[in-house]
Amino acid sequence: MKSTLTAAIFFAFCSLFFSCQKDNDPPPPKPPVAHAGNDQTVQLPANSFTLTGSGTTDNGSITGYLWSLVSGPNVPVVNSPSSATTTVTGFVAGTYIFQFLVVDNAGLTGIDSIAITVNQAPIQTLTLQPTNNNDERHILGNGSGYDQSTHATELDAAAWTINGNIIYVRGLFRFDLSSIPANATILTAKLSLYSNPTPGNGDLVHANSGTDNSMYIRRITSYWDPQLTNWLNQPTVTTVDQVSIPHTNQSFLDLIDVDVKKLVIAMRSNSNYGFMILLQNEVIYNIRDFCSSTYPDATKHPKLVITYQP
Repeated sequence: MKSTLTAAIFFAFCSLFFSCQKDNDPPPPKPPVAHAGNDQTVQLPANSFTLTGSGTTDNGSITGYLWSLVSGPNVPVVNSPSSATTTVTGFVAGTYIFQFLVVDNAGLTGIDSIAITVNQAPIQTLTLQPTNNNDERHILGNGSGYDQSTHATELDAAAWTINGNIIYVRGLFRFDLSSIPANATILTAKLSLYSNPTPGNGDLVHANSGTDNSMYIRRITSYWDPQLTNWLNQPTVTTVDQVSIPHTNQSFLDLIDVDVKKLVIAMRSNSNYGFMILLQNEVIYNIRDFCSSTYPDATKHPKLVITYQP
């Protein structure tokens, strides 16, 4: 009986001892908590956005940070990856996931992530239809003593005669493209030329006449001074991406929304010297007579409509 009581007391003592020992052990340290911030939406043409993270810990203080890319349409530049706050550049449209990691002075880590949605820039439309455009010239001549240049109410692609002399006519004009941002993407470029209701050349009745009045719209590739340019010193052009306009029997056929995108892109990549219109075959008694920017009806001035994304 006595030994049984002694054993019971011994086991009770051991149980109490070990129970007390367990309660005295410190709990394991908790890892820090990372906060990457709220998801963001960025609108192009913005060229940077900011990531701002933070961390909390029960183990003293946060001692380190690290931003890293998890996924995205390209690899942008995280400018200060080891800082709580950093800017990001070099991104494109799409969705990015960034991970934010914090380290505390116990060497423990915590992570969080953030989604950044980058939207395409809205499409911009630029409509150019100037009145009294100084960058415009109507040149005519034959290289044999009859060479003129005027800022007339018309722009022609023609071959005709004046007092028995064969005369060739070409139109030069340039639009101001400087308002388009340098890094913009040209989506469309449409040129409209309007037949002259009161033609001053040709048969003076029909804006379009002849058996072959097919014409080209070409890109001018050298400098020209509207005040000094004439038939003899007219600027150079390129046939690359020239636009071919077929012959018409319609006396007053307007050219509406002619696709000149490739020409406009080249004007922005190189220098903008504008357009030249001329007959495909400069054979007499063929003409395409269009209104210039000095024509009394402003709705018939040459028009260029460009859509682009900044």
